[in-house]
Amino acid sequence: MKIKWFLILTPTLLSLVLLQSYFWVPTYETQTKGNPDRVTKFISASIADAKILNPALNADTASSQITGLVFEGLLDYDEELNFRGRLATNWTITETVYLIVNSQAQFPDGTRVTPSVMEMRIKQAIENGKLVKLKELVAEISLLPPQQRIEEVTLRDSDGKPLSVQVTLNIPERIKFSLRRVDQHFFEHLRPILGINYEKQAPLEQWVEVSSPDKRKLVQPQLAQLIPIFEHNPIILFHLRAGVRFQDDHEFDAGDVKFTYESIIDPKNLSPRTSDFEPIKAVEIVDRYTVRVVYKRLFSPAINAWSMGILPEHLLNDAALQHEMDKRQLSAATRAGFGMRDSQFNRHPIGAGAFSFVKWQGDEFIHLTRNEDYWEGAPEYKDYYYRIIPDPVTQEVEFLTGAIDNYAPEPHQVKRYKADDHYQSFSSPSFAYSYIGYNNRKALFADKRVRQALSMAINVDEIIEYILYGEGKRITGPYPKNTPWYDHSIKPIPYDPEGAKRILKELGWQKNAAGWLEKEGQKFEFNLITNNGNLQRKAIMTIAQNRWHKLGIKCNTQVFEWAVFLKDFVNPGLFDAVVLGWSMGIDPDLFQIWHSSQLGLHKLNFVGYQNPKVDQLIVQIRQEYNLNIQQKLTHQLHRLLAEEQPYTFLYTPLSNIVLDKKIVVMKDDATYSKITPTKGGNIFFHFNQWRKLEFTPF
Repeated sequence: MKIKWFLILTPTLLSLVLLQSYFWVPTYETQTKGNPDRVTKFISASIADAKILNPALNADTASSQITGLVFEGLLDYDEELNFRGRLATNWTITETVYLIVNSQAQFPDGTRVTPSVMEMRIKQAIENGKLVKLKELVAEISLLPPQQRIEEVTLRDSDGKPLSVQVTLNIPERIKFSLRRVDQHFFEHLRPILGINYEKQAPLEQWVEVSSPDKRKLVQPQLAQLIPIFEHNPIILFHLRAGVRFQDDHEFDAGDVKFTYESIIDPKNLSPRTSDFEPIKAVEIVDRYTVRVVYKRLFSPAINAWSMGILPEHLLNDAALQHEMDKRQLSAATRAGFGMRDSQFNRHPIGAGAFSFVKWQGDEFIHLTRNEDYWEGAPEYKDYYYRIIPDPVTQEVEFLTGAIDNYAPEPHQVKRYKADDHYQSFSSPSFAYSYIGYNNRKALFADKRVRQALSMAINVDEIIEYILYGEGKRITGPYPKNTPWYDHSIKPIPYDPEGAKRILKELGWQKNAAGWLEKEGQKFEFNLITNNGNLQRKAIMTIAQNRWHKLGIKCNTQVFEWAVFLKDFVNPGLFDAVVLGWSMGIDPDLFQIWHSSQLGLHKLNFVGYQNPKVDQLIVQIRQEYNLNIQQKLTHQLHRLLAEEQPYTFLYTPLSNIVLDKKIVVMKDDATYSKITPTKGGNIFFHFNQWRKLEFTPF
């Protein structure tokens, strides 16, 4: 009987306990009742841990996310994707250009060139209006005396091994022009004075002495770079924000800017950002709050480099590293190779950003706290936690329970979250795109009409609907859709299988007895490859294969592990066609991907595309500092590539982020508003003003 009552009462009692727990265990909506400090913390999650918390040394997304909060750059992008000042209040961009006076040349009228006559003719032509474009552009003209300079030049011997050669440069008299702005066409404006063959008559070999005569032939290709007849030196003058302090209370100044630059170009630090700062000729301290950055050549993307976080010189200079070595009692052997990469600073960073570093528990979390003395005002959130959660399913569960504050849903999850009133969902085109790339070196793909026909056979809308669940946008070219460089007036290649058949027929492709297209005894057959582990790319490959099969094209598909895929096929260009994607930045420079000089082994123009007009536009774009002109040039480039179809440009996936609706943007008057993304889709632009309320406001 006791057992009977036990079996009856136990489930009943358990049900009562569970029922009453419903009233005292906080739900997702009332989670702060049990933990009131929860609203003061923002908790994010990542599948991977950070590597090194130094903005000059890191290259992974996780590390960059943390250093972006701890450190501050001189500038960044505003809501409209224009530059805005951060540690720099403002800046001006001017240019100094140099013209070598070639005394062996002649003016167009046959008169021998001399320095004084050259200077006089240019000044007179500007004053009398013959060089009308230079009157407003040129601020000052001066004649410089001859100069001798000794330099070390790095070359490669016949085996490709690097070697260093000392050269003496005997630089003739030069005319220096101080310009009010950068003008890549400046020397073209001088053609009426110089003539069309001025630089071709320069005796470069007479001006360069090589310390080792047997190395002279190796130096020969670099003569024009060693002594440029026409030299452009853009200059950025940064005015720094006074009173900004690092998180250890040391004041930020111009010395920190110069130190950051020197740290990056120091080869022993192995910075992944060296190429961003390589175009710099010198960083000069004008005064404590003014820095002049002089560039070796025209290169408009260079200004982007200054969005990187500035390092504190006093914590990482030689004296600081020596003190650290002494404190850690390192051996003589360890000291010999000790550098910035070995410093404990990289796990305990100190910057001038909105958040200060607290703790890094490897593979678990990184904890930051708000910088109460941040120059723009302390953030609303008191703490920031970056949790490492490798499993996406676990991430979603943690988000649903309120343990983390944001979640990036998979395409098939997006509609569910958008329909849930607990959350605010954000969706915008990402800075990435997917494509099918054709090896333009192959005779089969050499004609753009073939590539156009292949693109016309693919229903991209079908791919977006069934593979991305609608979470993507069609693209027509190589720029992100949410930047000024993308030309929205360009229409996508239409889905037109019949039109594709007509094009191929006009090109001589006819179906054989087996139903395959054939031309001059050659079957229209090729291999389409992609990397393993990416289900979307595999699905694209299958859809393309089926669509081309209907035209009579035999497409064989293969999938390879990522390392093999790159090493054996993509990098050496040993493929027919490939399904891949790019993750792009805001800058419009596409030199590495599309310029014909980037065709070699391990370079990014692995599809082997060559077009002189495209090359010309790419060079003009990276040398153009006027944004309006730059936009016109990018639209021309976009239109050319859309017509040529070296890729079948498919889609840009939508970037989706979900947040609790209780998170709002606080205003200066203590009211709040909804979070809105920037033009580029960034919802975290106002993150320092975010606050989590204890109730749902909207």
